[in-house]
Amino acid sequence: MASWFYAAEGKQQGPYPDGQFRDLIAQGVVRGDTLVWSEGMAGWQKAAEIPGLISGGGAPPIIPAGGPPMMGGGAYTGAGSAAGGSLSVDFGILDFTWRTLVMLILSVLVIPVPWVFVWYTKWIVSCVKVPGRPNLSFTGNAMTMVPWFFGFIVLAVVVGYSGVQVLNLALFIVEIVLYWMLIKWMIANLASNGQPLGLSFNGSIVGYIGWNLLFAVSMITIIGWAWVAAAQLRWIYRNIEGTRREIIFRGTGLGILWRGIVAAILCSFLIPIPWVYRWIMNWFASQTELAPRRAM
Repeated sequence: MASWFYAAEGKQQGPYPDGQFRDLIAQGVVRGDTLVWSEGMAGWQKAAEIPGLISGGGAPPIIPAGGPPMMGGGAYTGAGSAAGGSLSVDFGILDFTWRTLVMLILSVLVIPVPWVFVWYTKWIVSCVKVPGRPNLSFTGNAMTMVPWFFGFIVLAVVVGYSGVQVLNLALFIVEIVLYWMLIKWMIANLASNGQPLGLSFNGSIVGYIGWNLLFAVSMITIIGWAWVAAAQLRWIYRNIEGTRREIIFRGTGLGILWRGIVAAILCSFLIPIPWVYRWIMNWFASQTELAPRRAM
């Protein structure tokens, strides 16, 4: 089903499903002279110029093929666009430095962790550029994390005082489960232009535990962890649903390995950390590609 955007007061509004968009037309919010756009259109057009849209007839509007529209000097490919391309990350070194220091300082106090995590995540997500998804944002609320985080702390204290070694393994499994829940929550709360993307992570908890156990075992090989990390990232991407495009990780284990070694060496000098972090993030983003889904 097509999704529609319209322009009001110089800003893009949407996306709206076809039925909801026609309700806006019936309410007079979208008029004949309103600029509108939907996937496949060559550019922004007045609603009256699209056959079958304003008239409210039974036939669907004719959508010409073409490239993305231009509005306000920037290209926009619309929600659900099949356009491909790689991600990118862009942030200032000073911005990263002070935000990271604030996060580290507040995290030492333990209690603020859920709030500082969400605050930091909102910032870092806004720095990610995704083809066809302008103004990416994170809409999660810290209160969702509160019972997970403090529940785990209480459990860890209980296990620590019990002295039962087998419970440490159980605690490790619980930690992995919480990370799985965190991934699901974060992906579900991604938005573009203020509108939820409707994404979901459907990887199984058993699969996620298995990948983490494999990663832990691979550390014995010294270098094998890099290939496991690349394979796990591909598995995570394959299990993200709600988008018309496939999310593909092109990076290799070797690429992760040598960059990890260089990063570890440079970070030991402390000062290069912000530049190294940006370099690593940009590489992972550049290796994350959006491509049209292949026909089944």
